[in-house]
Amino acid sequence: MRLDAVARLVREEGTRVLATLIRVTGNVDLAQDATQDAVVRALETWPRDGTPDNPRAWLLVTAKRRAVDVIRREARRAGKEAAAMDWTTDPQDESAETIHDDLLRLVFTCCHPALSLEAQVALALRTLGGLSTGEVARGLLVPEATMAKRLTRAKQKIRQAAIPYRVPEPAELPSRLSGVAATVYLIFNEGYAAGGGAALVRTELAAEAIRLGRLLAELMPDEPTVLGLLALMLLQNARRDARVGPSGDLILLPDQDRSRWNPGAIKEGVQLIGVALRRTPDRPDSYVVQAAIAACHALAPSYAETSWESVVSWYDVLLSVNDTPVVRLNRAAAISERDGPAAGLSIVDEISGLAAYPWWHATRAELLRRLDRRTEAADAYERALALELNEPQADHLRRRLVTLSPGGRSG
Repeated sequence: MRLDAVARLVREEGTRVLATLIRVTGNVDLAQDATQDAVVRALETWPRDGTPDNPRAWLLVTAKRRAVDVIRREARRAGKEAAAMDWTTDPQDESAETIHDDLLRLVFTCCHPALSLEAQVALALRTLGGLSTGEVARGLLVPEATMAKRLTRAKQKIRQAAIPYRVPEPAELPSRLSGVAATVYLIFNEGYAAGGGAALVRTELAAEAIRLGRLLAELMPDEPTVLGLLALMLLQNARRDARVGPSGDLILLPDQDRSRWNPGAIKEGVQLIGVALRRTPDRPDSYVVQAAIAACHALAPSYAETSWESVVSWYDVLLSVNDTPVVRLNRAAAISERDGPAAGLSIVDEISGLAAYPWWHATRAELLRRLDRRTEAADAYERALALELNEPQADHLRRRLVTLSPGGRSG
């Protein structure tokens, strides 16, 4: 097996091993250290000696031995008698159902509402994603020392607040699942359109969110929220290669080369939407509806041939379950395509609560530009540029602003 294939296998199985070891040891730090040791040994030995018949059991046995060694060493240091770690079954005999439940426990522990959203994101990437502390820090654009402290505080919170390592009861599940989905989607959005920095897209972060989405779909295949979330991420990420120009510049949807979109991801996303819609006959799910909107764009042969009537209709459905200023702004943009910029602008100007959101100002600027209200458009572009954007987004708005200058060209 090639080294990259071994690395993928070790990473995927390592997450499952970690989940089981946390249950057995009751100690997140110990489980992480022991699992990491097993992963390192696998990467050293498997490419040379071959992949074992049961990779997960190999990792689990190796990690358990490491954890036992640590417990005994710490007990001797404290002058105490160390009991062997309780393991009622042979690691080889851990059932698929047990491993499934362990992963679910880990998912809901990492995304517990008692933790801050920042902590949930960091823990999800560190534990479920198997990223190192340094990789998590680089992905979220914070210093590694800051991320290490954030992770330590999160694990302390789990211990001090006695956050249970369990799957929520059925009555709790809808609210808890929405929190899990929000955490994964936040990771995806930070990769799909970085909140700051020199790059428009952080590919690794978006890919990690999709991997987590697939894990959730494997664990909860009947949950429409999970299916809709995965479909939405796949459909948006399908446009990734066409969104960035040769120099890293932003290419908007109307100007993208659709031949560069990923047809496999689009097909999978649309199929997931079909399944999810059949499972939500009475009340729409927010992620499923957002995915349906993304599908309208993905399936249109060209921007000019987009069914804006369908897009607006789906936004109307979305407002019935998720009435937020940003949803209203996106609906107004779709109405401007269907009914003209004046119709869109009148709705945008009625939306409150987005003064600190750069894309409210940028949307106003674009609609004002189309109406040839150049001075007002320039002011709106400048207001957007005063807020936080990544460099490709800011460069795009600066170029639009230049077209409004006396010597510039509007179009």
